[in-house]
Amino acid sequence: MFGLGEVAALIEAEGFAVARRSAAGQPSDAEIWLGDSLGEMALYYGLADVALLGGSFEPLGGQNLIEPAACGCPVIMGPSTFNFAEAAQLSLAAGASLRVEGMEQAVTAALKLVENPERRATMAQAALAFSSSNRGAAERTAAAVLAIAQAAEPVTAAGEPLDEEPTRAEPTLD
Repeated sequence: MFGLGEVAALIEAEGFAVARRSAAGQPSDAEIWLGDSLGEMALYYGLADVALLGGSFEPLGGQNLIEPAACGCPVIMGPSTFNFAEAAQLSLAAGASLRVEGMEQAVTAALKLVENPERRATMAQAALAFSSSNRGAAERTAAAVLAIAQAAEPVTAAGEPLDEEPTRAEPTLD
């Protein structure tokens, strides 16, 4: 993997003016704005016409594709999405994303989407609907774990059933 300094150098080596978000000032003369600060992906996705999930083009398992979808940003992903396999399949079925084999195909697909505002808008709406239908997973998981825990028989550390409520010593000020 590349560090952000190396990414900036690669961009500049290709002849593009690059501005890093972490640097002071506005990127007025930059052709490419490198987002190298934390906690701002929603801003970038909200400004973007399409998101390419870079972590899915190497055998890294992809990255969260619900985040760009929640911002109405169509997603183009590569073949490696094992960390988000179910979300990847659901987003494809919803029409919120496209899967391609390589980065060159991803760039081509992104350019085609940018050139086709009607299709991009359809995918953006599908992305919003997809993300909306997948909200609340953490809450549903916590409720399921709590239900299992409440239904379980209390046991000792050795795994033996408790016959009665454990006695608890009352705190004292001594």
